[in-house]
Amino acid sequence: MVTLHLVRHALSAQSSERPSSEWRLAPTASEGARRLGASGVLPDNAFWVSSSEPKAAATAHLLVAGDVRLDDGLREARRDPTWLERDELHRLVLLSFAHPHESVRAGWEPLGATQARALASARRAVHEAGGRDVVLVGHGTALTMLVSGLTGAAPAVDAWQSMRMPDHCALAWPDRLLAPWGAWDA
Repeated sequence: MVTLHLVRHALSAQSSERPSSEWRLAPTASEGARRLGASGVLPDNAFWVSSSEPKAAATAHLLVAGDVRLDDGLREARRDPTWLERDELHRLVLLSFAHPHESVRAGWEPLGATQARALASARRAVHEAGGRDVVLVGHGTALTMLVSGLTGAAPAVDAWQSMRMPDHCALAWPDRLLAPWGAWDA
């Protein structure tokens, strides 16, 4: 059995001056990554793939000393770079979950498209892993849509709302949830 480990990136350094796709990790991000790494939930000898966004790639490199393949298909849902206050961003993301095949704001990728590319990335990673477990490092919304696509369930909005930075969940490939988000730190 191949286990697919999904990791949401560690705490990002938010900046209204840069698009979120360019954000790096916050100075304290290594603390959370260290706790996740020490938790024992991440397998040894896994095949690691990360979103190409800086905060995800840096998280992967905090968690594993070996090779990490970057895959743009694991990036967060594309959004226009306009800074939005937390409540407005939250409202729009919830609307995106409710209407995954629509762009809820100009410049926003429909979450159905996010899901399709994340699923393709996961399939590619499992194929390349040759039977090893796989760790995918990415972003909250994209990983929520990936879990939905794999399990056939509606997007777990409550899980997205409670996700931490970093966070982890695991699935038995291809479609059975083994450990929900946050269980590693319960």
